[in-house]
Amino acid sequence: MADETELNETTSQTVAAGQLRAFIERIERLEEEKQTIADDIKDVYAEMKGSGFDTKAVRTIIRLRKKDQAERQEEEAMLDLYMAALGMV
Repeated sequence: MADETELNETTSQTVAAGQLRAFIERIERLEEEKQTIADDIKDVYAEMKGSGFDTKAVRTIIRLRKKDQAERQEEEAMLDLYMAALGMV
């Protein structure tokens, strides 16, 4: 009976180690893909800049497009309030 218990523990450890290795390898592959995508995005920004576009403005537009309208309006209202408090408007 002791041999069977040891065998089950060894099998469980092997399975857990295999599963852990699989997760780690998936993450590593995804990290590689993420870096490839980041490089592609960087290339697109460089191309835009070469075509005369203001990449800082484009980055702002992309950031704003990720938000819903209510969130954008709230952010703009807060910005307007702060700017008015500082006498900037």
